[in-house]
Amino acid sequence: MEFVPDNVDVDELERRKALYGPLAEAVRELVDATIRSEVDDEVIREVHAEVAAATSKLRARQIDGAFGMRLTAAGESIAWGNAGVGLRNAIAPPLVIESDDSGRHWTDVTLGAAYEGPPGMVHGGICALVLDHLLGVTASADARRYTGTLTLRYLRATPLGPLRAEARVVGVDGRKATVRGTLSDSAGVTVEAEGIFISRR
Repeated sequence: MEFVPDNVDVDELERRKALYGPLAEAVRELVDATIRSEVDDEVIREVHAEVAAATSKLRARQIDGAFGMRLTAAGESIAWGNAGVGLRNAIAPPLVIESDDSGRHWTDVTLGAAYEGPPGMVHGGICALVLDHLLGVTASADARRYTGTLTLRYLRATPLGPLRAEARVVGVDGRKATVRGTLSDSAGVTVEAEGIFISRR
């Protein structure tokens, strides 16, 4: 994995968060509104033109390719294009990962209309995205590891709305860590996951 130097200090990092975070959230709201809107045809055409104009403004100056992984002057990683947690990525829910001293990691996330698969339910691939990211973070608590295998067991459909994902390392063998996790709604577990995550040599 290539890390691009972006030697910003803490103040500049916070400035960029305050600038780009609300923009991505506004685009998330736009996506949700686009899916659920029932306004008149003329309003749709007006909004289409406004969105196209806004997109043109943002494209006036942009990087080549994807955002990638950058590092601050203090060595903190900036993965703002990441599909799971990217601050600048309106596709990302985004996930906020928390942990405790026991090694348990979790995230509470609300998945709305943009993440639908079957009617009223979360797309199975989005469930996999949430669990893959959480299990990967959990596996990388002591050393950066990457997904080797990910096995999912869908116990029942996952409804759109508030959800919790939890994970824990259950074994380490050399470069490999085995992690188990779950995705749950208020009624209990909907998806079980087990992954093997491998560190680079």
